[in-house]
Amino acid sequence: MAAVKSKGALVGNRLAIASVLVITLIFLAPIYWIASTAFKPRALATTVPPTVVFAPEITPFIKLFTKRVQLTKPVDPAAYDAAPWWEQRILDNGERVLRTGANVQLSAYPSRFMNSLIIAITSTVLAVGMGTLTAYGFSRFRIAGEKDMLFFILSTRMLPPVVVAIPMFLMYRAVGMTDTHIGLIILYTAFNLSFSVWLMKGFMDEIPKEYEEAALVDGYTRMEAFFKIVLPEAATGIAATAVFCFITAWNEYAFALIMTNRRAQTAPPFIPSQLGSGVIDWTVIAAGTFLFLLPVAIFTFALRGHLLRGVTFGAIRK
Repeated sequence: MAAVKSKGALVGNRLAIASVLVITLIFLAPIYWIASTAFKPRALATTVPPTVVFAPEITPFIKLFTKRVQLTKPVDPAAYDAAPWWEQRILDNGERVLRTGANVQLSAYPSRFMNSLIIAITSTVLAVGMGTLTAYGFSRFRIAGEKDMLFFILSTRMLPPVVVAIPMFLMYRAVGMTDTHIGLIILYTAFNLSFSVWLMKGFMDEIPKEYEEAALVDGYTRMEAFFKIVLPEAATGIAATAVFCFITAWNEYAFALIMTNRRAQTAPPFIPSQLGSGVIDWTVIAAGTFLFLLPVAIFTFALRGHLLRGVTFGAIRK
């Protein structure tokens, strides 16, 4: 009987592993498709059936990072010989495009990518910082109407962004904050703050109050106890909250499209605008998307240990 149960458990484990592998492959398939398209020649990007084996090239990245114009006549051999290697690479592929000006001019993608970094990192720091302080107050002190206030904070996330996009745009235009970094930072911080407060309050509630009381008895002030006792204990929650807030701000599209135009435009609304010459250049769009995925993937991977919060949930006991 025991042998039958053991065999059944083994089969169940193998089925579970196989299911996890299949689900993982399904979720990784779009990532592979984007990454492979980013290194494909343009002619192979839309072939049917799809081209799986090909010689990778960096031409899409060259076109992504440089300004280009459509040529109206064949390239002069002398101009071809004088062109740098990356320009010759474009011309060798038969695409009538050439950089503008005597010197290499970068496209708008690097500045849009930097805008995304500045806005996402700043709004994440502000949202997590204010959310941690607010959650600590709700967790440690008796506040009149606490439940109503927490519900009000949560209610700010109940409306989809498209519902408030036009009113927010009109308000931002009235105060001159459209197409500014500070405008998007304030907006993303406000939308992430409710999530940060609720998530951090759960972590704060799990930290025993006796830790702080012991510190207060030893002569610590309330702020010293918070920074030296509570924050180290809440590091896992802060990291997990930061990951989710960063992903939300990094991927946000609707407000970035409506509230910005050039100076503060982020990468999500800029990448689809790379249509190429004549037809959509999917390789350039895939190259921009592939690079856009890297920061959030690296950030999430670096803090992956803190995302396994459920494994140790409730491990701290009073």
